[in-house]
Amino acid sequence: MGRHRHVTGGRAIEIPRQLVERLARARRVAVLTGAGISAESGIPTFRDALDGLWANYDPLELATPLGFARNPGLVWRWYAERRARIAATRPNPGHAALAALEARCADFTLVTQNIDGLHQRAGSRRVIELHGNIARVKCSAEEKRVETFDPQAAPPRCVCGAYLRPDVVWFGEMLPADALARAEAAAERCELFFSIGTSAQVYPAADLPLRARAAGAVLVEINPQRTPLTERADFFLQGAAGEVLPALLGKPGLNS
Repeated sequence: MGRHRHVTGGRAIEIPRQLVERLARARRVAVLTGAGISAESGIPTFRDALDGLWANYDPLELATPLGFARNPGLVWRWYAERRARIAATRPNPGHAALAALEARCADFTLVTQNIDGLHQRAGSRRVIELHGNIARVKCSAEEKRVETFDPQAAPPRCVCGAYLRPDVVWFGEMLPADALARAEAAAERCELFFSIGTSAQVYPAADLPLRARAAGAVLVEINPQRTPLTERADFFLQGAAGEVLPALLGKPGLNS
């Protein structure tokens, strides 16, 4: 198998020639991203964020409907702090590379498990958010998104009187049916599917790359560590997305 070598950070990244050729021809590309690509921007995972004053809290107190019903003020303050942390971060080269990839593909879908909105801030437009977005809020009773509210309240209320809550998927909640259906459709029609920075263990998102491969797509995994998906992938590029993706997209024939 022919391979390109790209040196970044003192380390050579091996890029299979066959992958470069397939990506150059591909018209339909789908991508799934997980917490790994956000971690490269300094955003901790949910459990890693349970530090400082929050270290003694159980996730079930902070990210479940029951926890919110018991103590809405606590949950609102926890998410307000996370929202502020995320607002101070910036997209990394991995996010930028995916935005560039979208620009060169006729049919491109980026499915993310992340709630930070960094893909959109990097320029991606065709994004499906499976777990919502921490920057948005919605009514806890009517489920509708709310654009304006009292930022001093903890938590604020909807005009209907119910509390507002973060527009994210909590433990025990179903993924948005429309978002999941669109993600599954994209996986089943793509020619190339990238799984990036995800543990490949959280379903139903973890089923998307398998759906793509079963439908005939070439499956590419980019991750610092091997996962349950690695043995099923046609190409495994080991490393951080912020290094591997720019190396891949910088190859001759892909950077025009």
